[in-house]
Amino acid sequence: MGGFNLEHLEAARFYLFGDVKFLHLLLLLMALDVVTGLFKAWKNKNLWSRKSLFGYARKVLVLVVIILANVVDQILMLDGAVTYATVLFYIVNEGLSITENLADVGVLVPKSLKEKLQQVDTSKDTLPEEVRKEFSTKGESK
Repeated sequence: MGGFNLEHLEAARFYLFGDVKFLHLLLLLMALDVVTGLFKAWKNKNLWSRKSLFGYARKVLVLVVIILANVVDQILMLDGAVTYATVLFYIVNEGLSITENLADVGVLVPKSLKEKLQQVDTSKDTLPEEVRKEFSTKGESK
């Protein structure tokens, strides 16, 4: 009789996410970032922007990177070190993004933190523009 074998599902879960520490926290922060990002977009009157769609796609790609890190951990038998570092990096990134969104919406954020976030966000160039500038000015400084 052909039946559904749960062992295959468990093996897939293990290789996709294994015992990734803090994955639930990262998923929660991603959801909070989406919510605060929606409030920010609503305030700025660009709720259905292309930027938000790229943001959602980026979140999916973060999960792909975590899966890749987990596979590397499994192959190299590193006991989750690469995956743990990857998840921690993205937790910090999501926390900063949430804080930036809250500051843009008008929620009180510590002044020093808000100033640091503004310094980080001084460039208004898109990624292709930044890459173009980087490669076009490389030879000039030498």
